[in-house]
Amino acid sequence: MLQTDRLKVIVISDGTGETATAITRAAMTQFADKDIFFTRYKNVRSKEQIDAIFQEAAIHHDVVVYTIVSLELRKHIEMLTRRDHVRSVDLLGPLLSAFSNFFEAEPSHVPGLLHAVNDDYFKRVSAIEFTLNHDDGRNLDSLEEADVVLVGISRTSKTPLSIYLSLEGMKVVNVPIVMGLPLPEKLFQVDQRKIFCLTIDPEALHQIRKNRLSRLGVQADGDYADLTKVVEEVEWANRLFAENKRWPSFNVTGKALEETAAEILKLVSMRKVNRFKQSKRFDGDEKKEE
Repeated sequence: MLQTDRLKVIVISDGTGETATAITRAAMTQFADKDIFFTRYKNVRSKEQIDAIFQEAAIHHDVVVYTIVSLELRKHIEMLTRRDHVRSVDLLGPLLSAFSNFFEAEPSHVPGLLHAVNDDYFKRVSAIEFTLNHDDGRNLDSLEEADVVLVGISRTSKTPLSIYLSLEGMKVVNVPIVMGLPLPEKLFQVDQRKIFCLTIDPEALHQIRKNRLSRLGVQADGDYADLTKVVEEVEWANRLFAENKRWPSFNVTGKALEETAAEILKLVSMRKVNRFKQSKRFDGDEKKEE
């Protein structure tokens, strides 16, 4: 093998190549002293594409790792491997053969099924991007574009819950509120059914804040983690939420993100159904008048 300062691994896939790259990176952790970089070729579906890639691999003595479902293309790669003396690793072929023998059935040989690009995929990507750009009260000018607006004091799981909901395709804005400061006017200018409040038991919040300060190496000598101040802050927030009767409140104490997210998603779904029923009833009334 030609000695070089860096080893290039070429990843070939008929899909996104994420699976092959992840597995190869996992293997490479066992060779921490080696300088390795990756070149990924996605959506490879023809012999011509493979020929061009192997031509480069043969010249530079690269290693080829591939996940190709087409039996014809895998055989073509095996031929090029022998002909051009290129080291290659088939990550998917042996597994497909094993399952084919186990199930006594042929695989579908349809590429890209794991990461099929569809409307739901793009919706989730868009939701995640939106949510990250609106974390911690940022970019409130586009608040009306949100599907869900989370409101709560510090350390009530607003950010992790926002990310979790965005993975479900929801565009989320989380807005921190601080005792003594006015709420953003934008909160009262959007559809109030989008707003969901997060609260927590004072004792739990007190411990969370103390632990956070400890991790940061900061002494808990201010109002942030003072139990009396925490109780006052939680009570203030709860009164605020109660005053805005269209803002449902969720207590996150001891709850997994999945639980709170499920409750919010259920309420969002119910409200959508109710709005749909109301619109249908309104349409029916208009038709009667005609």
